[in-house]
Amino acid sequence: MEAFQLLDYIIFAVYGLLILGVGLWVSRSKNGEKKSAEDYFLAGKSLPFWAIGASLIAANISAEQFIGMSGSGFAIGLAIASYEWMGALTLIIVAKFFLPVFIRQGLFTIPEFIEKRFNTNLKTILAIFWVGLFIFVNLTSVLFLGAKALDTVLGNGDGTMIFPLILGLAFFAAAYSIWGGLSAVAWTDVIQVVLLVIGGFITTIIALDHVTPAGGIFAGIDHIYQQAGDKFHMILDRNHPQFLNLPGIGVIIGGLWVANLYYFGFNQYIIQRALAAKSLHEAQKGLAFAAFLKLLLPIFVVVPGIIAYVIYMQGEGTTSMDGVKTVFDRADGSINYDLAYPWLVKTFIPTGVKGLVVAALTAAILSSLASMLNSTATIFTMDLYKPYFSKKTDGSDLVRVGRISVLVSLALAVIIAPALDTMPQMFQYIQEYTGVVSPGILAVFLMGLFWKKTNATGAIVGVLTSIPIALLLKLLPIEMPFLDQMLYTSLLTIVVILMVSLLTANYDEDPKAIPLPKETFKTDFNFNIAAYAVMILLVVIYAVFW
Repeated sequence: MEAFQLLDYIIFAVYGLLILGVGLWVSRSKNGEKKSAEDYFLAGKSLPFWAIGASLIAANISAEQFIGMSGSGFAIGLAIASYEWMGALTLIIVAKFFLPVFIRQGLFTIPEFIEKRFNTNLKTILAIFWVGLFIFVNLTSVLFLGAKALDTVLGNGDGTMIFPLILGLAFFAAAYSIWGGLSAVAWTDVIQVVLLVIGGFITTIIALDHVTPAGGIFAGIDHIYQQAGDKFHMILDRNHPQFLNLPGIGVIIGGLWVANLYYFGFNQYIIQRALAAKSLHEAQKGLAFAAFLKLLLPIFVVVPGIIAYVIYMQGEGTTSMDGVKTVFDRADGSINYDLAYPWLVKTFIPTGVKGLVVAALTAAILSSLASMLNSTATIFTMDLYKPYFSKKTDGSDLVRVGRISVLVSLALAVIIAPALDTMPQMFQYIQEYTGVVSPGILAVFLMGLFWKKTNATGAIVGVLTSIPIALLLKLLPIEMPFLDQMLYTSLLTIVVILMVSLLTANYDEDPKAIPLPKETFKTDFNFNIAAYAVMILLVVIYAVFW
């Protein structure tokens, strides 16, 4: 194992200075003018499609994928890639059916849509949900996984550097995102996404070249397929030990749709860059661009996990690695899956290239941190502070409050993050606990968008009922895959919303229902071609790896 060398530190330092420099340059005041709320939270609604697509992927891909999903690749295999590949199709659906409504409403935040469609009370409930979720699940998990990965690559992997690295990541993300807002986040994301794609491919290619003693990328591909052929199936058999995490065909026709539609359609830190687009068509093209990038991601976030598994098993023809099992095996007999990606980097990536790869990994972590911080601040400021506490009608205090809320959110996440050390598969943890609140929120949005009789009473009762429904399904004596739990929770919440709305409404259409003429969902030629291309590629992928 080659440790980090001087050249690696120099390359890493250049990356850090570049990101900080670009972030601060973008953040500068123009002609001495103070930033408005639109400038700070929505980048002045000036983002082109390529910046939207790059920033969305940079926000989406973090330690959660590089570490957590690679760990699930080690434990489960290619089936975990459904989150990415079905996510590409979800982005197309969101671009066509959700974005036109959101952008024409002139939204700053997703909760703001709820206020316009239903009422302020429900908006406030959901805003509190999201702020809590971002801080206690998303920010904490990204900080912990990022620090854990860097501890393995830069240190001894014994956990002693995790807390100092958590602090370092937090301070660096805050350094440019607090002052510059979404502009600084989005434009640095363009650099970050280039780095993370290059770094991810380099890691996969070098690891494949080293998986057999003779070397060779194509020989490596053939070897991992021969040694771990069972990990190249997208649809798991019911008897598979990981069926409860990825329940067979139910993944692509069931609960994964709940997870993806919620995440890409109604998650502030993902959709915020689309709300900041120059125009609706630019936003739609941005999401289509992100969908193509999404199709590439399993190559460098899932395949490395499978490679690490093959090396760990030390089957015939695999490169001999003394002590590899002691790296992954815990004292209690369990396997530390989430070490897969950082271990590959530390073990196989040569000096110089290692600095670039670690910069790419850090880019993934920082871009997500900065995006989550900005979105947490946006929701807190615009949906909680502004209507209830702001005393300035001109909004001049909003940017200052946004910056303070970034600091407070980050401080809370830093304190909580080390407590996540006991989780075996972090990617699964994030999905499962997000899944307690996301099905109800998705149900409210879908009914609010597409059923005009839905009223505020039905929506409030539905979203509040969804959490006990989700918890009850978890407590059933029969084990149920959490993706199935999410599907049933969402369907039952829709039934609750429908019944309560029918019982309490005395009109055919809610007065606040949004008109949706056919022209709303009309898309241009370029977007349509991109959408068909994504669908065809997905059919080919699932046909090959079914």
